Amino acid sequence: MQKDKVILGIDPGTNVMGYGLIHITGKKLSLLHLGVLNMNKIDNHGMKLKMIFDCVLSLIETYHPDEVAAEAPFFGKNVQSMLKLGRAQGVAMAAALHKNLPVFEYSPRTIKQSITGKGAASKEQVSEMLQRLLNAPPEALPKELDATDGLAAAVCHYFQNTKESMPVKTKKVGSWAAFAKNNPERLKS
Repeated sequence: MQKDKVILGIDPGTNVMGYGLIHITGKKLSLLHLGVLNMNKIDNHGMKLKMIFDCVLSLIETYHPDEVAAEAPFFGKNVQSMLKLGRAQGVAMAAALHKNLPVFEYSPRTIKQSITGKGAASKEQVSEMLQRLLNAPPEALPKELDATDGLAAAVCHYFQNTKESMPVKTKKVGSWAAFAKNNPERLKS
């Protein structure tokens, strides 16, 4: 008998941090909670980092995840932005490690590939596939795509660590609708 599991996914950011939690019962995925921590109006970078740490601790204490998955920063041209994003991710990871939770990191491309079968998928495509995978009504997923990016990290972690979902066999398609139609096995939970 497989134990229930909760996975917390985090999309780190210094202005908006997205997060999502999934509950796994056997092979069935369900949406537990998702949202964003909005820090746009805060100028003090140190205060933003403290808010990220406190938010992740609060999520851990409330939902008791077994594992944490975080989106890795992508490489950009702005070194200062990369440094701040790396700090945000580090603080989120430190909060999880403080609670003795294992932390896993996935590139944005790996997350998109795992969810949609296409590493260059748009945030909207990822959100739509998550809605289908989790059998969630449209109103269950917020308009903030940072939240669904956090949720995607959690679902990616589940897929990366279960034999049932690997390997993903995808057919070459030209549109998102064609992918969903031609890959119904990715929509089963």
